[in-house]
Amino acid sequence: MKTNLIIDAANEKIVFVIIIGKQSYTSRHINSRENFDKFMELLLNFIKKKKLKISDIDKIFINLGPGKFTSLRISLSVAKAMSLANKAVLIGFKSQELVNKNYKNLIKLDKNKSLIKPIYSS
Repeated sequence: MKTNLIIDAANEKIVFVIIIGKQSYTSRHINSRENFDKFMELLLNFIKKKKLKISDIDKIFINLGPGKFTSLRISLSVAKAMSLANKAVLIGFKSQELVNKNYKNLIKLDKNKSLIKPIYSS
């Protein structure tokens, strides 16, 4: 069964979602400077709490915006690094593709975008 990780830091919350088959797990944090200083720690703790390893992740979905510059840059950098280190497929999505904040619907997008360009809000 495929393990999907969704990282969404484009809005007022930092959201991490793991979807394995029909099961989904979510962790939310305030989108603040303090949480971006420990972004990787928050993500690794969430993954570990679900008894997973980074190497278990097959696909990483990352919100490309629109959103704040710092939020998008940090989340995108982490997602790209995880993707490269573990050969996970990296898939970008835009906020408008997230209908009713239903992250499970993103799995249906399942299109590998080779060029990922963040959309920064002003």
